[in-house]
Amino acid sequence: MRTLAVLLMIGLVVAGGVYYTAYLRADDPPSFRTAPVEREDLLIMISATGTVEPQEVVDVGAQVVGRIKELGTDPRAATDPKFEGKHIDYGSPVEAETVLAQIDPALYLATRNQAKAALERAKADLIQLEAKYAQTTAEWNRAQRLRELKLTSISGLGSQNGHAHEPTTVKGISDADFVLAKANYEVAKANVDVGVAAIAQQEATLQSAETNLDYTKIKSPVKGTIIDRRVNVGQTVVSSLNAPSLFLIAKDLRRMEVWASVNEADIGQLRVGMPVHFMVDAFPDDVFRGEISQIRLNAKITNNVITYTVAVSTNNDDLKLLPYLSADVRFEVNQREGVLTVPNPALRYRPRKELIVPPPFGYRESSPQPNGADAHDNSRTVWVKLGNFVYPLKVQVGVTDGAVTEIVSGNLTEGTEIVLGENVADVAETETNNPFAFKRPGGPKKDKKSS
Repeated sequence: MRTLAVLLMIGLVVAGGVYYTAYLRADDPPSFRTAPVEREDLLIMISATGTVEPQEVVDVGAQVVGRIKELGTDPRAATDPKFEGKHIDYGSPVEAETVLAQIDPALYLATRNQAKAALERAKADLIQLEAKYAQTTAEWNRAQRLRELKLTSISGLGSQNGHAHEPTTVKGISDADFVLAKANYEVAKANVDVGVAAIAQQEATLQSAETNLDYTKIKSPVKGTIIDRRVNVGQTVVSSLNAPSLFLIAKDLRRMEVWASVNEADIGQLRVGMPVHFMVDAFPDDVFRGEISQIRLNAKITNNVITYTVAVSTNNDDLKLLPYLSADVRFEVNQREGVLTVPNPALRYRPRKELIVPPPFGYRESSPQPNGADAHDNSRTVWVKLGNFVYPLKVQVGVTDGAVTEIVSGNLTEGTEIVLGENVADVAETETNNPFAFKRPGGPKKDKKSS
């Protein structure tokens, strides 16, 4: 009897639990999280990070060796008294040929003066050589005349009418003197050419010395703004194989670029001229706009991740953007106007079996529409709330911006409440608090997310 009573008690407890679960618990409606289907403009974007860069930067170096004697005068001193006596520094605006720094010119000045003196010496030498050439030319001409006279006199000697004449003495020039006069003339002529060449050589040496002297004045090659000064007065500049970098000049800060690193999976969707907007931490409330000006092909590999640098050009007329700011970039890949959208969690929701009911009477599932959907299988299921239950609707989806997805076709209308999920507390209580519920091995089963 005692055993029978225990069995009866256990049966009553089990029956009560089943009744509680099947009836009393069912009276508590599930708590759904829902959202309406909306019609809105959808902007498809690719995100990236980048750095604001001047559109054109000139690195100014030194071409000669020496000690920095002084820095150039800030051009603003001519119009603004507060810059009077100030030297070239960070942020100084410069014009082309503005002197940025002066290397001590003493050694190069001495070399230039030495070359100039050598040129004058070469010119004086040429005058002497030309005088010598004139002298030897006259001697050579005289030797030629005497040679002709001697030959004429010798040919005139002989017999006339069969009668022989007595020998006569003929004045002329010896063969040795004739050869010497000719040699002196040729040497003097060649020396004049050597003198002319020596002058040309000394002129080139002087030009080189003057160029090196001019290089002691480090000048700006372009109009722009100093964004980096890397040299101080007294510092020795050593120019060897590579010219040392002394100043960095941004040519025009009113035109800037953003160098964005784009993942290889996204680079195929970008095109030159595509609109872009970006934000910088320095101005969190401002949105800056630009467009892709260049897609560079020199990919970078970091930790087996391949990225490409994409240059985005933007106006900076108000000079608000500063060089080297970090930028959060959004490439505007595609835009859809006035399309039906659903939040992405609605496409991932999977209800419990006991909450699913058939669609309402008269519901007919539509066939896919070709307006924008690609040839791949883009069918998804969304769940519509019906009282305390949900029923499925098949839809075809299009593009997504990561938060909402376009609905290409299906029996969804604007304003329809679709289920995003259930409140976590209700699901957890159903899974764990019912002492008579079946326990899944390994804990509650997790929802699977659709791709």
